[in-house]
Amino acid sequence: MSLLQYAKDELDRTGMTADGDEYNVMMRNHILHMVEEFAKEGHSGFSASYAISCLQKLLKFEPLSPLTGEDSEWGDVRQYGDDPHYQNKRCGRVFKDKDGNCYDIEGYVYYNWATDEDGNKYKSCFTGGGKPCKAVTFPYTPTTEYVEDTE
Repeated sequence: MSLLQYAKDELDRTGMTADGDEYNVMMRNHILHMVEEFAKEGHSGFSASYAISCLQKLLKFEPLSPLTGEDSEWGDVRQYGDDPHYQNKRCGRVFKDKDGNCYDIEGYVYYNWATDEDGNKYKSCFTGGGKPCKAVTFPYTPTTEYVEDTE
């Protein structure tokens, strides 16, 4: 079975069929176009995994190498008042304040245990809410750590 046929079959199983609603048909066509282009490259198992890893990061606006903290990586995004506030151009989740302190707003994801209406426990995750962000020193490779909120 070809990669393209495999993708079609899997999309069908999710309900993203060729005769579905307009949005799903459009998304299906876009996905199949990308799969078809990828398949044309003739990757082996190793090169396919390597390419997919790079593509996944790039398509999510994630850096392929550690952030350096150099001036060229920052854009001024001040919104309130005159204090400068900078966002990293290579990784939008990393910021720098007026004092040069750098932090990753997704470096820590906090969670509480919750229970749904059927009594099933699940993790309810959040960032912010007065919780600290992860301090950043360079070089920095963005990572996310899940932390139980015990308060």
